[in-house]
Amino acid sequence: MPADTDHDAAREALCRWSRRMVRDGLVVGTSGNLSVRTGDLIAVTPSGVDYETMTPDDVVLVTGDGAVVAGSREPTSELPLHLAAQTRAGTGAVVHTHSPAAVALSLLRRDVPPVHYQIAMFGGSVQVADYAPFGSDELVENAMAALGVGTGVVLAHHGTLVVGHTLAEAYDGARQLEWLCDVWLRARAVGEPRLLSAAEVSEALRRFAVQARKVRATAPTPGTR
Repeated sequence: MPADTDHDAAREALCRWSRRMVRDGLVVGTSGNLSVRTGDLIAVTPSGVDYETMTPDDVVLVTGDGAVVAGSREPTSELPLHLAAQTRAGTGAVVHTHSPAAVALSLLRRDVPPVHYQIAMFGGSVQVADYAPFGSDELVENAMAALGVGTGVVLAHHGTLVVGHTLAEAYDGARQLEWLCDVWLRARAVGEPRLLSAAEVSEALRRFAVQARKVRATAPTPGTR
């Protein structure tokens, strides 16, 4: 079993981001869960633990096939969902929320409408996965199918799943996705929202790609300041 100190940073980060998830209204109680890669292992939030009192020792370390190697708690019941998402190339973190606007939208639509150019951060579209019971193999299958090559998906009658290279990136995606859903709901409550055209979304995608290249070009080389 690896020394716990090798993974302290990841376990502490999950505690911090979990508490922020509560403060930002993306979950209620002990709902939702997060995971992040740490070396050859994956750190995941535990099942049924209040995020305000959760400590790094509560965070569970598992192998890629879900075997528990450290942690004083049971891993989240959505562990299979995290393991499946973590197999995607470039994924280092997964955020699963029960955010209210996204759940409400999932009762009305099969996708997140392009009400704002921010939809481009998810690859241009976000689908609503068919409902399946939490913790089930069917949920994993539905979520991964609807996620496709994008970075975010809404789970019908359930919440959202967003992947990223880092916890900060995945968490930002979860907040942005909830915001997009909320904007559509507010507009739809008073009328029929105007949506961006396919050409406008395509242009937003192009601009996001250009910006990403600029960020990578100016990022410091590992080992430098």
